[in-house]
Amino acid sequence: MDDLFKLENRTALITGSAQGIGKEIALTLAKSGANVVINDVNREAAEATVDEIRACGVKSEAVIADITDSSSVNEMIKTVTEQFSTLDILVNNAGIAKDGYIMRMSDEQWDIVLNINLKGAFNCLRAVTKPMFKQRSGAIVNISSVIGVMGNVGQVNYSASKAGLLGVTKTAAKEFAPRNIRVNAIAPGFIRTAMTEALPEEIQKKYLEGIPLKRYGTTNEVANLVHFLVSDASSYITGQVIHVDGGLIM
Repeated sequence: MDDLFKLENRTALITGSAQGIGKEIALTLAKSGANVVINDVNREAAEATVDEIRACGVKSEAVIADITDSSSVNEMIKTVTEQFSTLDILVNNAGIAKDGYIMRMSDEQWDIVLNINLKGAFNCLRAVTKPMFKQRSGAIVNISSVIGVMGNVGQVNYSASKAGLLGVTKTAAKEFAPRNIRVNAIAPGFIRTAMTEALPEEIQKKYLEGIPLKRYGTTNEVANLVHFLVSDASSYITGQVIHVDGGLIM
């Protein structure tokens, strides 16, 4: 592996990383030498993922924290910095969907999605400024979505949260650049996960019709881009939104 892509002696914190895309990101960074902190609300799944990461020969811990609560996030960052010498990478991956049409959407559906997907990311972003500003280095990746760019019927709360992440990314990139901290966003399209596998076949066909590459993406393809964006190979890239969508949005 090219030295530019190596992450030895760096510590990565990934939210929502006990399974799915987050877990794939965690394993990818671990295989390139990073120590990885798993944040999730599912303790059993988080600890199982930690075992897999440690098998890569790096350090790993699970930190169960509610990212919608700023005091819980601050405590998480304190725990990470006490257990590891640095905190070099943050991946804001945690997110949920509670779909519904605008006319029928409840306050609860709106609030929980915005709180986790947007406020949670902001809480983590704000909390890592202390260690990253002090060490004058860091790389942050926010996992947005193509839905935050193009919108989608029945997902007003999800699209608002993911669009908000794009504004957060660009503002943070400008504020953090003087401290040599880069902030970028990834907007995945339709990625093959347990959720997409469960969709009816006719719905899957409809989605695929709009994708020029005529297939779903893989979690590994998202993770590989995260790896690039947090490595020295992308040292002159900040404030960008990169789509991983098979050409869905051009």
